[in-house]
Amino acid sequence: MNILDKIIQRKKEEVSFSKSNTSVSALKESEFFGRENFSLKESLKKRSGIIAEYKRQSPSKGIINDTVSPLEVVSAYEKFGASGISVLTDRDFFGGSSEDILNVRNSVNIPILRKDFMIDEYQFYEAKSIGADVILLIAACLSPQQVSEFTELSHELGLEVLLEIHTEEELKHIHKNIDLVGINNRNLKDFKVDLQHSVNLKNQLPKDILSVAESGIYNEEDFRYLKNEGFDGFLMGEYFMKHENPGKKLAEFITNTGI
Repeated sequence: MNILDKIIQRKKEEVSFSKSNTSVSALKESEFFGRENFSLKESLKKRSGIIAEYKRQSPSKGIINDTVSPLEVVSAYEKFGASGISVLTDRDFFGGSSEDILNVRNSVNIPILRKDFMIDEYQFYEAKSIGADVILLIAACLSPQQVSEFTELSHELGLEVLLEIHTEEELKHIHKNIDLVGINNRNLKDFKVDLQHSVNLKNQLPKDILSVAESGIYNEEDFRYLKNEGFDGFLMGEYFMKHENPGKKLAEFITNTGI
């Protein structure tokens, strides 16, 4: 069993527990359920193109930064030009929680991506209830039919969809209603990074869809390479989070790259 299989197995247990504790009806009564969401598609066009991530830890890197608060980091991300914010809400493998979004939602005015392993309809109502604007669908753990059904539900709830792919086989998960396609530079099964592989996939995407390079962007040269190859957005977490002041690191990065 690879790490993705382990995560999904645990996620099923986690979702089952959440369902037994909080009903969908209760989620619909939340403070944020009726809010009008921000559009990541539009924000990528207007700001830096960077989706800056708050991430305490990961299975491949262990603890990255667990000393800075979500509010401190995401407020600085917005201030210094991020187009959007990604927040890990998986607890067991990434050290996150839904509270990380709840605690910052009223303090930022750019889109928030709930980054988690979405496998059940319940999670989409949950995402809406905590104030997320965008959800992540990972092709590696979903069928094309599930992607289609989850996209339809997301749009009914006013949420945008970022579909993440990593292989040519997963190109078949893309359909006309997907808002953005993310290409993960890191293989979720063995964590190897291959930027050229991502560029090859990028060149096979529909021409009218926004593309996001995800993970494994370790320096300014990686960023420039991917930007020159036509990516519209860049989801970056570890590069900023491994520094004592992630927001300041984002500001330096934007200045140095001229975006």
